[in-house]
Amino acid sequence: MSEFAVVPALRIGSIVEVAGTAIRVELDGSIEELTRTYNGKVYPIGQFASVVKIHFGRTVLVAYVRLLRMRSEIAKEEGLPVPVPAEDARVVEADLFGEAVWHGRDARLDFRRGVRNYPLPGQGVYLTTEEELSRIYEGSEKARKPDASPMVPIGHYVGASAVCYADLNKLFGLHCAILGSTGAGKSGAVAALLHSILEHKVNVNGNQKALRPRIVLIDPHGEYAAAFKSRAAVFRAYTSPTETSAGDVKDLCLPYWLMTGEEFREMVVGKTEYEATSENNIVYKALSHARLVQRGLIEAAKAWVGTPEQDIADPAEPRPKPANETIRSKIAEYDRDTPDPFSLDEFVKHIRSEQGVTTKAKKWEDKSTSDFKPYASVLDKLTVIRSDPRLAFMMKEYKTGAPDLPEILMQFVGETKAEADIRIVDISGLPNEVAGPLTATIGRMLFQYKLWQTREERERDPILLVCEEAHRYVPDVGLAEYQAAQKAIRRIAKEGRKYGIGLMLVSQRPSDVERTVLSQCNSWIVLRLTNATDQEHVARFLPDNLSGLVKLLPSLGRQEALFVGEAAAVPARVMIRTLPDDKLPKSNDVAFVKGWAEPPIGKGAVEQVVKRWRKES
Repeated sequence: MSEFAVVPALRIGSIVEVAGTAIRVELDGSIEELTRTYNGKVYPIGQFASVVKIHFGRTVLVAYVRLLRMRSEIAKEEGLPVPVPAEDARVVEADLFGEAVWHGRDARLDFRRGVRNYPLPGQGVYLTTEEELSRIYEGSEKARKPDASPMVPIGHYVGASAVCYADLNKLFGLHCAILGSTGAGKSGAVAALLHSILEHKVNVNGNQKALRPRIVLIDPHGEYAAAFKSRAAVFRAYTSPTETSAGDVKDLCLPYWLMTGEEFREMVVGKTEYEATSENNIVYKALSHARLVQRGLIEAAKAWVGTPEQDIADPAEPRPKPANETIRSKIAEYDRDTPDPFSLDEFVKHIRSEQGVTTKAKKWEDKSTSDFKPYASVLDKLTVIRSDPRLAFMMKEYKTGAPDLPEILMQFVGETKAEADIRIVDISGLPNEVAGPLTATIGRMLFQYKLWQTREERERDPILLVCEEAHRYVPDVGLAEYQAAQKAIRRIAKEGRKYGIGLMLVSQRPSDVERTVLSQCNSWIVLRLTNATDQEHVARFLPDNLSGLVKLLPSLGRQEALFVGEAAAVPARVMIRTLPDDKLPKSNDVAFVKGWAEPPIGKGAVEQVVKRWRKES
């Protein structure tokens, strides 16, 4: 007898309605308690997110239970005659999500997502046992051959003994999101997934070969270095009190000249400044000039300037016209967004001298002249930015011999010491208005790097960008301070898969994340969400036949999650793998009771904190 033969003891009712993948099942009147015991195990009947089955010979349709209610409630809702109490019945509503086909000869089960054969009203519906669930989860073609495919274990299925695998190519190539309220285990889920990647080995020509991923993780709290230690290279944007246990910590090198003209203008001018149009033109002119000076084109143009009469009068110093035209053509065609280094001093000099500031104001100190105000605004804002210690990593004046673009890119994509495959960008201590431009620069730079690679180079060098606390720098608002980051991350979300750059969004407030970016994710690991707005937001992006599972989110335990999407072998409720303490992010949670068991601190301890605060120690 096949494992999937009809077992009368598991029958719970009959189908009374089929509407696409949604079915309604009227429970048998003989069922008094909503549990049933089979082979020594107790199974719930009609419990939310439990799995039921419908037999089609060797094919078994499986569905998630979405709702349990009375037939009289449905009648009232749909305006139908309400049955008398004696004729009322309990109704289970469920969503079909796949088919399992049992091959008896070779004892193999094949599971495929989606439904080809729809059930008919009157067919029986049965409980699914733990052994059958394991067979279904393991029966997926992806899950059967994890060693021969990019399937990485991330945990196990709730209610079954089967391991849950994620398809890395689809998880990262088609982008993914890890969402969950504070305390649900979100950071632990990120660490568990990344550790699974570091531990995974693939079969290459008969040899087991470890993965060497290129992962860039934006860390707003400085918590992930402790989870990966020597496998991580940490780049700090700003010296802060955050502790780290990583073996390789360096200062982040991300100079201002990497910015595009628009990004640099937004940082210096902003979107809401008075007379913004005039200030935009001032910035763009000075920026183009400063880049051309660094390339030597301005000096070359000056050297070749001359009239035909001067050339004839001074034959010893001829100025060949073709060379002059070539230089002028290079200047005319120069793109101010090209990531060429330039001097901020030269930028300021151009505004003060060559844009005629001194002729618009009698004295530099006299800022009352109306024509001078746009220039003064730009220069004053730039002075403030250059003097902000939090931006020292970005606004340090360029000097000859400083790291160029290849050295800067090597922080994120190049070879590292001791197999430090995860590059952590620690932005703890930076405000949102700084974190936005920084994330924008990294995202755009990585995208441009992939854009200019050949097809062969892209296939050899895929990159994953992990945006932890994504709502901080790609929020669903239109403020100018976030526009650059939104534009950069949005482009990766829309086009990154074509060029070998994947995106992982991590957030505790999905309703606050830029919706265009979030909608591009094709796989979801959703942990407990207690906010109703967040739950509704997530439901909009899930497939229609799985959106009902969102009601399960408030009741999920720690580390439990819904894993759905292209990377999931089977959409299901899973338990994320448990990591030892030394592989978990350092959450820095403080135990209140332990602290309050001690007396309050003295003035000396407060003074030490203030000294660190003021950078006096």
